[in-house]
Amino acid sequence: MAEVIIAVLKSAIIIFAFSTAAAYLIYAERKVISYLQVRNGPNRTGPFGLLQSLADILKLLSKEDSRPAGRDNLLYVAAPMIMVIAAVAAFAVIPVTPNFRLFGYDIGGSIANLNVGILYIFAISGMTAYGVVLGGWASNSKYSLLGAMRSAAQLISYEMALGFSLVGVFILAAAVNLGAIIDAQKDVPFIVLQPLGFVLYLIAATAEVNRAPFDLPEAEQELVAGYLTEYGGLKWALYFLGEYINMITISAIAATLFLGGWRGPLLPGVMWFLLKVALVIFVLFWLRATLPRLKYNRLMALGWKVLLPLSLVNIAVTAVFVVLDQVWLIPIVSLALVAVLALAAYLLGRRPSAGLTPAATSRRRLA
Repeated sequence: MAEVIIAVLKSAIIIFAFSTAAAYLIYAERKVISYLQVRNGPNRTGPFGLLQSLADILKLLSKEDSRPAGRDNLLYVAAPMIMVIAAVAAFAVIPVTPNFRLFGYDIGGSIANLNVGILYIFAISGMTAYGVVLGGWASNSKYSLLGAMRSAAQLISYEMALGFSLVGVFILAAAVNLGAIIDAQKDVPFIVLQPLGFVLYLIAATAEVNRAPFDLPEAEQELVAGYLTEYGGLKWALYFLGEYINMITISAIAATLFLGGWRGPLLPGVMWFLLKVALVIFVLFWLRATLPRLKYNRLMALGWKVLLPLSLVNIAVTAVFVVLDQVWLIPIVSLALVAVLALAAYLLGRRPSAGLTPAATSRRRLA
C-alpha cells in the first residue's frame, strides 16, 4: 500500500511540475529568442513580463469554444488530451534524483523503475503522433488533414534514426534500464564517447516532436496552422502544453543517456538533472531562433539519407571497438568517418552529370 501511495504522490508532483513549468518555459523561450534576435520580448505584464504566461492562460480559458462543422466530435475533443497524457506518461521512468530514504521509506528517483525503461519511453512517446493525426483528421479540414499526414510521415522518417542513435549508449552501458545507464556514466558521460549519437539524437528528437526548424505539420505559409487550424481556446492550449512537455521529455532523455543524468559534484542530484535539462532546452531554443524552416522534401531526405545511415555507422563503430576493448577510439573513428562521408557527399554533389558541361548541368538544375 505504501508503494502505491508513494507512486501516486510522485505522479502528482510530476503533473504539477509540468503544468507550471510548461507555462514559464514559454516565457523563457520568448525571452531567450528575443535576446538572440536583439529585441525585447514580453516585458509589460508583471515585473519583467513574468505574468505574461498567466495572462495568456486566462485569455485562452475565456475564448469562445467554436468547433468546425462535420467534425468527429469524440476524436476532436480526445486528440489534445491524448497529446498531453502521452507526453506526461513518458516521463514516468526517468530518474530525476538518486534513491533516498524519507520517513523510513526508500524513495526511488523515478515513478517506476522498469528494466526496459527506454522501450517504454519509445512506446509512449510514439502515441503523441496519434494526438496530432486524430486531431487533423477529426477536424474535417483539408489543411488540418495535410498537417496530420505530414506529422505521420515525419514520425516514421525520424523514429528509426532516433532509436538507432541511442543503440551506441545501450552497447556501452550493456543495459536499457535508465538507472543502470546513469550508473555506467560514473566515470565519464556518454556524450564524450558518443558525440555523433548525441547530435543525431538531438536532431531526430527535435524533428519527431515537430519543433522548429522541423515544424512542417503546422507550417503557416502553406497550411494556415496545419493540424491546429480548427482548434482554439483550451483545446489549442492543450496541444501547446503537450508540445512543451515533449520538449522537456526529450531534453530529460538526452540528459539521462548522454550527460550522466543526476550525477555531478557538490550540488544535489536533482539540481544537476535540472541544470542539464535546461542546457538541452536552451539548445532547442537556439535552434529555433537561428535556423529557417526546411522544405518538406529536404526534411524527408535528411531523415532517410543522412541521419539513418550515420546512426548505423555509429552502431557499427561502437560495437567493433567495444569488442576490441578500445572504447576511447569510438568518438575519434566515428567523427572521422562522418568527415569522410561529408566530403564524399560534397564532391559527388559538385560532379557534373555524364555528357554535360558544368554550365549545362547548372541550367538543367535551374530548369
